[in-house]
Amino acid sequence: MTTLAKNVDVYEEVARLRREGRRGALATIIQIRGSVPSFETAKILVREDGSTVGTVGGGCVENDVWKAARQVMFDEKPRRLLFDLTDSSNLEAGLICGGKVEIFVEPILATPTSYVFGAGHISKFISKVATLAGFNTVIIDNRPQYANQERFPEAVEIYSDSFEAAFDRIIPNEFSYIVIVTRGHLDDQNVLRWAVKTQARFIGMIGSQFKKRALFQNLREEGIPQEQLDRVVSPVGIDINAILPEEIAVSIVAQMIAVRRSKPGSLVPRK
Repeated sequence: MTTLAKNVDVYEEVARLRREGRRGALATIIQIRGSVPSFETAKILVREDGSTVGTVGGGCVENDVWKAARQVMFDEKPRRLLFDLTDSSNLEAGLICGGKVEIFVEPILATPTSYVFGAGHISKFISKVATLAGFNTVIIDNRPQYANQERFPEAVEIYSDSFEAAFDRIIPNEFSYIVIVTRGHLDDQNVLRWAVKTQARFIGMIGSQFKKRALFQNLREEGIPQEQLDRVVSPVGIDINAILPEEIAVSIVAQMIAVRRSKPGSLVPRK
């Protein structure tokens, strides 16, 4: 565990980690009873690389908090920790504070971003539903008459040049969700070729099983490894017998939420 020597504001560092798509965990003392070498609301931020900002009192308590924070940031679930410094084992270790301290550890995660390739009628509803569900939405299409702020007012970014231009500017990370719903199979294949090489947490493509087999076969012939194609969820969306564009959008975003709330690297079952 390493602490930076320079004075860094915990809240500013939390904002920076979220902005840069990095993991962390924030531990806060929420209750103290008795004599403890710290104070309520004291905080320590643990970064993914193990370095820290702030303190909750030092000693073995802080070391245990650091270990818990490492687990919390990857499990993406908060935890409460209770330390009884009156316990005989702590007294033997030289901790003579004689109090109890409760600490809440919460994950610090970037806001997930949905990269929607295609700006048609289904994409319009995906953008709205995903935004309501807490995703930042980015729209990518090569048709400016469709990919624009008027049509997608909730989108945080819109790319309306070529798909290749967007590939050069977008760098998906483990908080990224790629949804491929372009106007044609060739564009879908073009996006898919790029998407499987990224670090995106979720890659979903709309279409039939026939389309999936055909596009996968084309990409395998180009040398794309099968293990990269195995990351793709297609047909995308949870099976809710959706027919209307807004219903299809709900099914797709529901699947994104299922992946978001699961452990990193896991996927919901394919249809």
